[in-house]
Amino acid sequence: MERAILKDTVAAAVDEAAGAERADDWPIRPALFARYGDIDALRHDYPLVLIRGETKGRCFRPLMRIVNDALAASAPRGSEGEAMRQNVLRLEAAIRRRVSGGERGRLSELWRSAAHDQLEASGEAPFGPMDSDFDHVREALEVDGALIPCDAVTPRAVLRHVWKAVHRERARAFRRKVDALVLGLTDILKADYAKSEEAHQAERLRDTMGASDADLLDFHALSRILVRQHPEERLPPDRKRRIEWALLVLTSQRFYGPGRASERKPGQPEPHHYIFDSCSEALDAFRARLPEVLQFVKALTVAELEAQNRYEPAVHDPIIDAFDESDLTEEQLSLMPAPLVCLHDGQSGNAELVRAFEALVSGLPFKVLIQTDDILGATTPEPPRDRFGGGSARLAAMAMGLTNTFAMQVSAAHLYGMGERLERGMHHAGPALFCIYSGATPTVPDVPPYLLAAAATESRAFPSFAYDPSAGPDWARRFDLSGNPQPEADWPAHPLDFEDGLGQRQHMDTRFSVADFAMCDSRYRRFCRPLKTGEEGDDPVPVAEWLNLPGQAREAAVPFAPGLDPDNRLYRIALDEKVVARARSAQEAWRSLRELAGIGNSHVERALAEARAAAQQEAMPEPAAAPPAEPSPPPPAAAPEAEAAAVQAETAAAPEPSAAPADDGLPWIETARCTTCNECTQINAAMFAYNEDGQAFIKDPRAGSFRELVEAAESCQVSIIHPGKPLNPDEPDLDALMERAAEFN
Repeated sequence: MERAILKDTVAAAVDEAAGAERADDWPIRPALFARYGDIDALRHDYPLVLIRGETKGRCFRPLMRIVNDALAASAPRGSEGEAMRQNVLRLEAAIRRRVSGGERGRLSELWRSAAHDQLEASGEAPFGPMDSDFDHVREALEVDGALIPCDAVTPRAVLRHVWKAVHRERARAFRRKVDALVLGLTDILKADYAKSEEAHQAERLRDTMGASDADLLDFHALSRILVRQHPEERLPPDRKRRIEWALLVLTSQRFYGPGRASERKPGQPEPHHYIFDSCSEALDAFRARLPEVLQFVKALTVAELEAQNRYEPAVHDPIIDAFDESDLTEEQLSLMPAPLVCLHDGQSGNAELVRAFEALVSGLPFKVLIQTDDILGATTPEPPRDRFGGGSARLAAMAMGLTNTFAMQVSAAHLYGMGERLERGMHHAGPALFCIYSGATPTVPDVPPYLLAAAATESRAFPSFAYDPSAGPDWARRFDLSGNPQPEADWPAHPLDFEDGLGQRQHMDTRFSVADFAMCDSRYRRFCRPLKTGEEGDDPVPVAEWLNLPGQAREAAVPFAPGLDPDNRLYRIALDEKVVARARSAQEAWRSLRELAGIGNSHVERALAEARAAAQQEAMPEPAAAPPAEPSPPPPAAAPEAEAAAVQAETAAAPEPSAAPADDGLPWIETARCTTCNECTQINAAMFAYNEDGQAFIKDPRAGSFRELVEAAESCQVSIIHPGKPLNPDEPDLDALMERAAEFN
C-alpha cells in the first residue's frame, strides 16, 4: 500500500446501524483506501519504462522518476520554472492515463502523442510556450523504452527485460573471451601458412601486395629467391588439427551467437533460446544441449592452452578425452546463459512448479519466476488441484532452505524498489527463484492491481524480502527484509481522520492487516459484516489487538477492521474466524521472517533477559545475618513493538525540527519550503508527517530505512529533504546510498 497518512478528511459518517446484514451484499473496501479512489491521478511507480539498449543504472524505471530527472536538468529553479513543471506534470499524468487505459508504445511516441493532445485541449498554437516546454524537457529525457502498467503481465514483462539486460552483459564478456582466443588461434594458423610453399607462389604473393602495386614487382622472380621453410619449422599435423577443431567449435557455438571474430556463416543455425514457459521444456533443453556445452568447454580449454603454447599432448590428451559431463564445474557452467523459466500459478500447473523446485535443488543455474495472482486462495479447506493458491506466499520462504538458491519475494507494486536485489538475483551464479504477486486477482475486480499489490505488502499478506547466498556467510548479510513498511511492528500503523454523524472531525489510529486485505476479496466478504450499534454481547476490538489478547478476553471480544461502503460511509466490520485465521497465520509467518532478519529475535531477547537477571542478582546487597533471599524475578524484556511505540511517543512529543541542519547526522526537512506534494508521505507515513500548516517534517527518523530517506530526497521536487547519515550501520548497500545522499546533505 502507498504508505501515506490519510491527511485528507474522509467524507464518511460513522453509521453502525444502517447497512446490509453482511458485507458481501455490497462492495466494501478498507478505510485506508479512501484517498486512492483515482489511482491514475497520483504519481507513483507506474507506468514503468523498460529502458532500451545499454544503461548506466537500472534497466527499468518509473515514468515519474524519469520525468523528475528531466525536469531537474531542464527546468529553472524556483518560480521561474514553475510553469514548465506544471505543464510537464500534466503531460506525465496524461501519459499515465493512456497507459492505464490500454495504450502501448515507447515513451518517446506517447510523449509526442500526449503533447499534441495537450496542446489541442489548451487551445495553444504549436511552437508556443507550452509546446516549447514539452520539447525542452523531452530533449532532456536520457532514456526511451516501452511503457507498461501494473497488471497481470507486468511480472513476466519485467523479469524478461531484466534477464535480457543481464544476458547482453554476459554475452559481451563471453564474446570478449572467445573472440580473443579465436584471434589468437587464427594468428597461429596464419603464421604457419606464411611458412608454406603455397604462400610463396607468385599468384599468392601478387594477391598479398594488392592491385595498385602488382605491376611494380616480378613476383615469379621473387618467388624463386625466397627461402623455403624446412618442414620441421611448420606446425606438427596433430597440433594443426587440434587448433582447427577448437576454432570450428568456438566459432560455431550457439549459446550467445557469433562475435566480431566469428561472423555467422550462411546456413549456420540460430543461437539457442533460453526463455521458457515450462520447466520440463527447460530441463529437456538443458539435457539436449549438454553435449554441446561439453564440446565447447573442451575446445575452450584446448584454445587457452594452445594460445599460450602450453598444450602437451602426452599430458593433456588423456585428460581432454576422459573429460565428461560430471567434470563440468560451476565456473564453466556460468559461462553459458542461465535459462529463465516463467511460470504462472494456476496456469502452469503444480507439476511444473514441482519440477522448478527440482531444478533449484539440483543447483542448476536456472532463474525461475513464479507469478501468482491469488495469495489468499479459496475459502474451502480442500487443497487446490492445479495451483498453490494461498500457499504461493510461502514458496520463496521454502526456497531459502536450499542455501545456494537466491530467493526473492515481492509484489508488482514494489518491483522498482526491489530492483537492485532483482538484478542481483539475475546475476547470481547459482539458481534463483523470484515469487511475484501481480495484484490482478480475479476475485477483486474493483481494486486496481497496483493498489492491491501494494496492500499485499503493507498487510504482511505478501512481504517483500530477498535471500542472497553470495552476500556473506551469515543470515545478517544474506537476508534482507528492509523493503517492508515499519518492519519492527506486526502490522503497519496509520492515522485515520473522518467526520462523525454530526459533521465533527474525528481521529483514530488503525493498523493495516491481512484482515483489511481480505475484505477486498469477494470470496471473503461473506465472512465480514457491519456491526450495528448496541449489538448485545458484542465488545468490538481492532483485529490487530484482538490477535494478542489472552484466551478468555479474546472469546468475549469481537474482532473488527474499519471499512467503507460504496458511499464512503465508515463502518466497523466484524470479522469471522475464516478471516481472522488468515491474519493469525500471516502474523506468525511475519514474525518468523523478522526473526531471520534479526528483528525481535526471541533468542536474543531471552539472552538479554538472562543477562539482566544475572546483573540484577549481582547488584543486590547480601543481608548481614539472615539467609539470602530468593532473587526477584527479572523484569520481562520489552517487546519490540513496545520499544518502537516508546521511541515513537518520544519523537511525537518532541517539537518539530527547525529548518537548520542537525549536527548529529539526523535527517531534516526545510519545512517552511514544503509544497505538500505527498511524495515523502507516500514513501513512509510513519517517518514523514505534516504539521498543522500541511508542511512536511521528520516525524520519526527510526520508523524507516535510510534507503527510504534517500528515495524521498530524490523524489522531492523542491529538494528540501536532507537524509543525513544512516542510523542502521547494517543496512544493505549503504555505500551506494551514501553516495546518492551526498547530493542532498
